[in-house]
Amino acid sequence: MKIALAQLNYHIGNFEANRAKILSNIEKAKAENVDLIVFSELAVCGYPPRDFLEFDDFIELCLNAIETIAKQCVGIAAIVGGPSWNTLKEGKKLYNTAFFLAEGKVASKHYKQLLPTYDVFDEYRYFEPAHQVQCIDYLGERIALTICEDLWNIDGKELYPESPMEKLAKEQPDLMINIAASPFAVNQTNHRAEVLEWNTKKYKLPVFYVNHIGAQTELIFDGVSCVYNNKGEVIDQLPFFEEYFSIYDTKQLLAEKRASIPSKYEKIEAALVLGIKDYFKKLGFSKAVLGLSGGIDSALTLALAVKALGRDNVLPILMPSQFSSEHSISDSLELCKNLGCNYHLIEIEKVYQSFDQQLTELFKGTDFGIAEENIQSRIRGTLLMAQSNKFGSILLNTSNKSELAVGYGTLYGDMAGGLSVIGDVYKTEVFDLCRFMNRKKEVIPTNIITKPPSAELRPDQFDSDSLPDYDILDTILFEYIENRQSPAAIIKKGFDESLVKRILKLVNINEYKRHQTPPILRVSSKAFGMGRRMPIVGRYLS
Repeated sequence: MKIALAQLNYHIGNFEANRAKILSNIEKAKAENVDLIVFSELAVCGYPPRDFLEFDDFIELCLNAIETIAKQCVGIAAIVGGPSWNTLKEGKKLYNTAFFLAEGKVASKHYKQLLPTYDVFDEYRYFEPAHQVQCIDYLGERIALTICEDLWNIDGKELYPESPMEKLAKEQPDLMINIAASPFAVNQTNHRAEVLEWNTKKYKLPVFYVNHIGAQTELIFDGVSCVYNNKGEVIDQLPFFEEYFSIYDTKQLLAEKRASIPSKYEKIEAALVLGIKDYFKKLGFSKAVLGLSGGIDSALTLALAVKALGRDNVLPILMPSQFSSEHSISDSLELCKNLGCNYHLIEIEKVYQSFDQQLTELFKGTDFGIAEENIQSRIRGTLLMAQSNKFGSILLNTSNKSELAVGYGTLYGDMAGGLSVIGDVYKTEVFDLCRFMNRKKEVIPTNIITKPPSAELRPDQFDSDSLPDYDILDTILFEYIENRQSPAAIIKKGFDESLVKRILKLVNINEYKRHQTPPILRVSSKAFGMGRRMPIVGRYLS
């Protein structure tokens, strides 16, 4: 049997575009005499549709699209993901469904049993789990069809009491097909490979796996759809972050084909560029604006934005104050020259002085401090939002994950924006990513990378005045945020007790700030936002 995998970029709720994309690939498959073409989980509506699933009209539009697609499945069969009604009286009203389309109709429906509710997933909010599973018999082949998480309940890492594949194996299938919506994280490729290899070896069956690509707000999908033979060997792996169409013969799955795996920073760069590009395209925007400070975070954000949107669609604005160093301006100008983009410069000293004058009476008897420093940041935020409002641009936020973790950002100032580009990238990773982007030629000026980080909100200010070296800070943060280690466990690793407690207290008491940040492009296994749900007023470690 000839099977095609269609690795595509869908748009949530854009039924016309999604349907057209699916139909186009079905026609392509027909021209190549393909027997079965496979699309990903919830392909017809895009993933994750979230509370759109609570609208009956949305579900009917999904089902209408499935019916239209089914009519084109004559001489070919297709597997397409979408929601469907639960016609039983008990349970949630929907199933997460894989539709098997053949002979111009919906031949059968196959429901997802294992519904993830961890990290960024919340599927049990909407869907009823399958209570029974069954294989598909087609052209002399028996297919064990599963949906994403259904294959992830592997030995030693069980999250669920039952295994759908264990049930399907009793029907003696000839091959496995898994349709998925598995978001990108820098370490996710290895986890997926482990899961797929484990299943092929346990059941001694080949597996055809198809995933989404593209970005849906903060979630980025990398694709990497693949085929394994029954020995657990990789037959083929589709590209990262690209739409792709590929055909396989079930009788020719012998030769192993080793796919190249991009480096960590190659993946992160590609993910962030795609995240920016799709956020703008799917929202219907084309122009971006950001504040360019002369520091490494805004420099990296600008370089990524230019790569995603083009130099003519990104406007950096320089807003030096009386505390800004000369090299902050010169480094920013050099960066703009390297990228070939225009810029705008607004001196904010006089604006700051007018604020200072208006606050004289209110602040009488107090010393210059954080409040006065933050006024500069809020002036910049106001100017950037004015440009955004006037010209229909999206303001890109330039805060990194380390700053967001410990609250080193000003609400309604440098934390403003419509999209946080590097909010899931630690400061040490920011430096490494900049060096990676300079690997062929200098894009980001060397001085921006090598000079000590500073907010430049007061004379001779440096991040190291109040924070440990970023190598130390980021390691502590990673242990707490990604690895969910306790203070005692982190201290046992050799870190100073008072430092650990101070850093973790900063993380927890600044949760209220993070609840007001823009969507953060997710590239790690535990990003701030929908995948990390912490109480604002909790007292743990406070």
